[in-house]
Amino acid sequence: MTDLLSPSDIWADITAVRERAPLVHSITNFVVMNLNANVLLAAGASPVMAHAHEEVQAMAGIAQSLVLNIGTLEPYWIESMRLALQTATQRGIPTVLDPVGAGATAYRNESIELLLGTAAPTVIRGNGSEIMSVAGANVQTKGVDSSAASNDALGAARALVARTGGVVCVSGPTDHIVDGKRWALLGNGHEWMTRITGVGCSATALIGAFCAVQPDAWRATVSAMALMGVVGEVAAEKAVVRRQGVGSMQVIMLDELQLLDQATLEQRLKMEFKPW
Repeated sequence: MTDLLSPSDIWADITAVRERAPLVHSITNFVVMNLNANVLLAAGASPVMAHAHEEVQAMAGIAQSLVLNIGTLEPYWIESMRLALQTATQRGIPTVLDPVGAGATAYRNESIELLLGTAAPTVIRGNGSEIMSVAGANVQTKGVDSSAASNDALGAARALVARTGGVVCVSGPTDHIVDGKRWALLGNGHEWMTRITGVGCSATALIGAFCAVQPDAWRATVSAMALMGVVGEVAAEKAVVRRQGVGSMQVIMLDELQLLDQATLEQRLKMEFKPW
């Protein structure tokens, strides 16, 4: 089918994040907070991590996007997310939800339903089993790791699109990004990315940054995931050449987010589209 998005379009979005430095309000989890902030900074965005009830609505009132991540959830943080989501939705800024560990516990599922009942996110990004669980499929996650392939979750992704009217990204060896009419597949990345905690959560944060500068949320999600995939691929290869492991790879990923050039992106990008 005719390409819906070109590598130069993706590069334009990367450049927009670097030039406009959008303020991304993240209510995320303790495990990934530092890496998420550094990923956003390296990509050119401006992160703020605020969850206090006394300021969360004011912060969502000045941000260009809101990212919610339930990785280390508790009632106080879920209420922070609910308050911020209300404000962001009222303002009309993009909102991104990462349902980390959906399906692992009843409380996690109840919290996701509370947030979805508050307002429909602009984008939901998760692994295969998380997306399937949020859509109502009977699937059990392995803690916060996926027990299902991204390809297995396509039906669930479509169901979520129908429910929210937004964009759903199923991440895995192949990333699938769908909305009500478009379906993109991305094949970049490296298996070592799964050995660094917070890489998936950082991809969600990047989606928030890209949605802040690109009004087409589907395109913004494709661009963010393309950047993360190419950067992870390049970083792993450089680490191997240097006889280094995943610890060094994390640092190289931050370097590549800052320094990646258009030629490298266009040379490496593995992107295709399928009929909806």
